[in-house]
Amino acid sequence: MDEANTEALEAPPSEEASRFARARAAQAKAVLEDYVEMIGDLIATHGEARVADIAERMGVAQPTATKAVTRLKREGFATSKPYRGVFLTPKGSELADYVRTRHRTVVALLIAVGVPRDIAEADAEGIEHHVSSRTLAAFEAFVAR
Repeated sequence: MDEANTEALEAPPSEEASRFARARAAQAKAVLEDYVEMIGDLIATHGEARVADIAERMGVAQPTATKAVTRLKREGFATSKPYRGVFLTPKGSELADYVRTRHRTVVALLIAVGVPRDIAEADAEGIEHHVSSRTLAAFEAFVAR
């Protein structure tokens, strides 16, 4: 076994398990934020967000989108009406605005340092969910210069 692999196993199992649990929780939060942002964008464009449209835009099957919407409703971010679409609650709208702003800031920073727009948009999808508020403030200050 090489040295890098033995170092990785030196952490106690509970510490390692905790790191993996935090990573899974962060990923679940990122998915929730993506759905809220997408629903907000669809509402802004079409007046409502239908599950079929959400699924198409997110690149998932409709049952996957339905499951995500169910979670959003359970956590108080969304509501739905029979034969209509999915709508954000005030809590969901606030989160969508926050995520959208964070996304725009990360894209602006990446473009400012020379990343082409299409790549900046793609990369921002991963970065935006994991950047701290302190780092985001530094990004905003840099872009404002």
